[in-house]
Amino acid sequence: MSALLWLDPEDEETPFPPVHQALRDPDGLLAIGGSLSQRRLLHAYQRGIFPWYGQGQPVLWWSPDPRTVLYPERLRISRSLRRLLRRSLYRVTLDRAFAEVMAACAEPRRGQEGTWITADMRAAYGRLHRHGSAHSVEVWQGQRLVGGLYGVAMGGIFFGESMFSRGADASKVALAHLCGQLSLWSFAVIDCQTRTEHLMRLGAEQLPRPAFMRLLRSALALPTRPGPWTLQPEVVQCLAESGRIGVRSTVE
Repeated sequence: MSALLWLDPEDEETPFPPVHQALRDPDGLLAIGGSLSQRRLLHAYQRGIFPWYGQGQPVLWWSPDPRTVLYPERLRISRSLRRLLRRSLYRVTLDRAFAEVMAACAEPRRGQEGTWITADMRAAYGRLHRHGSAHSVEVWQGQRLVGGLYGVAMGGIFFGESMFSRGADASKVALAHLCGQLSLWSFAVIDCQTRTEHLMRLGAEQLPRPAFMRLLRSALALPTRPGPWTLQPEVVQCLAESGRIGVRSTVE
């Protein structure tokens, strides 16, 4: 731990170390401290780094190897999810209830104590949302929020942070609509950060860090779409009619 760079919360000029200097154990830990300012967070994402820490800890900055990614058009939609999408049981929106989605993602999960989505994290990403850089997907059943996810978008990459579900497959419905919208906008990839069996079943893949960094650089070269975002009707229609991610649009 002594070899890690400690960042001064009052100093936003000190750059992060190169990501290849991240520890192998724990995998990807790169730096400690600093702030969750808008500048620091966007600087981190541009370099393949993200914050992840628990209540009472300093900010911990990570860049794991390998990196888990999901190409929007490669999302695996199961037969049961396809049937659910065709039923149109849920209504999906973008950027309508960012704070509520983060609060729901922060609720402790079964078998977990506490949450890594601290009050400071919620405030920081709320600022990014108001800036137009952080986005949410909301899944509604009537007027009740039953699922969703949030993350940060820059260029043609969406950095996924967390998702939640209070209804049957509601988080998968959120992800399907996000993938449809990102595919329509010709986004390159969703950064899922770390591997979970759930993500792998949905079609996520793992890339060695050098390959991920090359992908990140090319994705960041694409135009950024600031928020607030709106879900396009053709995305909803395609998922409801065919249960599939639509073909990428070449029209801006």
